[in-house]
Amino acid sequence: MNNFKNNNRRGRFKPNGDRGFRRNGNGHKANGDFGNGSSFKRRHPGKNNQNAAKLVEKYNDLAREALSNGDKILSENYLQHSEHFSRILTSQENSRNHNENASDVNTSNQLKVEDQNKDVETTT
Repeated sequence: MNNFKNNNRRGRFKPNGDRGFRRNGNGHKANGDFGNGSSFKRRHPGKNNQNAAKLVEKYNDLAREALSNGDKILSENYLQHSEHFSRILTSQENSRNHNENASDVNTSNQLKVEDQNKDVETTT
């Protein structure tokens, strides 16, 4: 008669919790409370966005492949991912241009102030 117990196997649930799931003193996840004003910081901020151009190309290729296999829904899904990363790329370029323009304006304003100071010094 089989009792279907195998003592050589590891138990299905670990008694001390998952190794990757660390708890703090009150039994909650260490960073599990995102909603009530806690200072949430990403571990690698901007990591997903640094390769936005590559991700646009990747998802366009996947969409083309899914469409060639006849899966229109998956193709549309990949196209939506591609559009998302193209928007990120556009916003990065806009912010980069805005920062460059702001630094140019600051430089030109500084030159104007220096010119005005020279004019004041020559008249006195």
